[in-house]
Amino acid sequence: MRPSLLDPLFAPVTTLSGVGPKTAKALDKLLGDETRGARVIDLLFHLPTGAIDRRPSASIADAPIGDVATFSARVSEHRPAPATKAKAPYRIVVEDETGDVTLVFFHADVRHLLQTMPVGAYRIISGKLELWDGMRQMVHPDRILDPKLAATMPAIEPVYGLTEGVGPRVMTRIAAAAAERCPDLAEWQDPGFLAKSDFPSFSTAMQALHHPPDLKAVEGDTIVRRRVAYDELLASQIALALVRRQQKKIAGRATAGDGALRRRIEAALPFTLTDGQRQALSDIHDDMEKPERMLRLLQGDVGSGKTVVALLAMAAAAEAGRQSVLMAPTEILARQHAERLAPLAEAAGLKLALLTGREKGPGRARVLEGLANGEIAIAVGTHALFQEGVAFQDLALAIVDEQHRFGVHQRLLLGSKGEAVDILVMTATPIPRTLSLTWFGDMDISVLAEKPAGRKPIATKALSLDRYDEVVGGIDRAIETGAQVYWVCPLVQESDTLDVAAAQERAEALRDLFGDRVGLLHGQMPGRDKDAAMAAFVAGQTRILVSTTVIEVGVDVPNASVMVIEHAERFGLAQLHQLRGRIGRGSAASTCLLLYKGPLGPVAEARLTIMRETEDGFRIAEEDLRLRGEGEVLGTKQSGSPDWRLARPETDGDLLAAARDDARLLIERDPQLESPRGEAVRALLYLFERDVAIRLLRAG
Repeated sequence: MRPSLLDPLFAPVTTLSGVGPKTAKALDKLLGDETRGARVIDLLFHLPTGAIDRRPSASIADAPIGDVATFSARVSEHRPAPATKAKAPYRIVVEDETGDVTLVFFHADVRHLLQTMPVGAYRIISGKLELWDGMRQMVHPDRILDPKLAATMPAIEPVYGLTEGVGPRVMTRIAAAAAERCPDLAEWQDPGFLAKSDFPSFSTAMQALHHPPDLKAVEGDTIVRRRVAYDELLASQIALALVRRQQKKIAGRATAGDGALRRRIEAALPFTLTDGQRQALSDIHDDMEKPERMLRLLQGDVGSGKTVVALLAMAAAAEAGRQSVLMAPTEILARQHAERLAPLAEAAGLKLALLTGREKGPGRARVLEGLANGEIAIAVGTHALFQEGVAFQDLALAIVDEQHRFGVHQRLLLGSKGEAVDILVMTATPIPRTLSLTWFGDMDISVLAEKPAGRKPIATKALSLDRYDEVVGGIDRAIETGAQVYWVCPLVQESDTLDVAAAQERAEALRDLFGDRVGLLHGQMPGRDKDAAMAAFVAGQTRILVSTTVIEVGVDVPNASVMVIEHAERFGLAQLHQLRGRIGRGSAASTCLLLYKGPLGPVAEARLTIMRETEDGFRIAEEDLRLRGEGEVLGTKQSGSPDWRLARPETDGDLLAAARDDARLLIERDPQLESPRGEAVRALLYLFERDVAIRLLRAG
């Protein structure tokens, strides 16, 4: 049960003063999730991304040009816009003994300006100071204050991630209110480590993060940042330690085959296994033959051949007379796996069946019967495989494709359909070594670092959307030579708020040029329509497939050799790498075009640069980690962001090592965390929402 001391942090944001329904709705979108609205704790962990120095300059002459400046000045003149120029700005001149500044206001509320800035009044003014025609000016100052209210403006103002409907001042005020809700908590850190590190208390650290005394407090490697980073790592390492302990409690079953079915499948393959695939299979078979349960992560770059490894592992289970399942995150990918694997399984005499939420009636009944009586050796499907009513005669192996879509919660539930089920999870999103050590400490890891022979490099280019007509011309030439093209858009339908391409509108525009050779695929289409669109593209009936990111994982059309990603600046690195991986699977040279709308921000520019420089998924993953943050595998967040994730495994190696050692020793000495320190650690787990650990502790 959550400690009552934490209840104020888990209350809705509407319990904070000044947060009404409208603001709460905007915060729900920014900080909440699909099942609940934003809470006070979400604001507490919504940490500043930077800070603005609003410390006042001694005079206007001393105020920095080209940066945020704060100074005291007297209002000397109002200059209304000429009556003949309706769109001209309203100007106010302020001055001190060293010079003057022109304040510029577009679409001004003149009455308000006359009231708040009467001629002769002194005001404190803060905003970006620039030169225009050799004169100092400030367009729409951030702050205009009566000197009596000077104390209300922080010298160092934190900058937060925002959303429509929540401006910077509102966010600063409510984040500070959330920080004030943080109670004084019993200490969960090891006393010796705490003293050695000179860490403040958790509540003191959170207050300091939301009220930075200087710019370094936000941007630098400070004591308070390291304090909370360690807490975050400790919570995760304790959760992983509990998961490891739980796995050890459950006895496994040895699954050993004679290799006959595996040899038949390998003989039917149109290629030779790579050394990496053979090593991964050796690791998996060694695990399956042991009496302990297997929990292994198979990670490999796009196109490295993970699915074949999965099939051969399932064949090993079949050799022992047991069953396997392969679960994919999307129906499209599940159906493609079934279509590709069925001929190979048939060559070995194995029956393979597909089960998704769409299978109904007699067909579904036959599959369920075959799983229950053992006739079906391999089941491929979606989450439907683990619903009630699906029973296996003897399930030995559960394989999850695209591990990045699932967390520890799902891994712990996978064994519920059989006795001592071995688990293999796969990801085509390479994981940096530092992240593997941090978040996958409960798993053994195999890596496929090489691609099958014959794969050609993909030429990747970044082009401005201003060159759209050139791109369309190139597409025309490509399809005339027999090539097929993916054209990926970030939205399904046109948006009133986002100026980005929508798949439906783009498909219509391309059909005006290419007619019926253009297909459309997106996640909101009925299942059968999606199947038909994909089948037409696979068969070559359509030459251009306009799609959303529903094709991001697994889709394999060897003849597709051109990928156009529209508004590439809006996609993350992992997504861009996955999308690019849909081409380059055949014998033809392939090209990926990243269409962007400028001007690019520094992060977007860095993403496109690394995509042009390399196809190495592991290097891309390291860059993604640096730019985006780590994500949350023990919780629900699938991506990190610098505005609340403090732990940085790539630079906080010493903190990570200390947290791992501390977690291990703590669990060994206090298995159920019932000591005084253990009770404090329970509060830590609730605070960082390590639900897996909490459930395991409740279960005893």
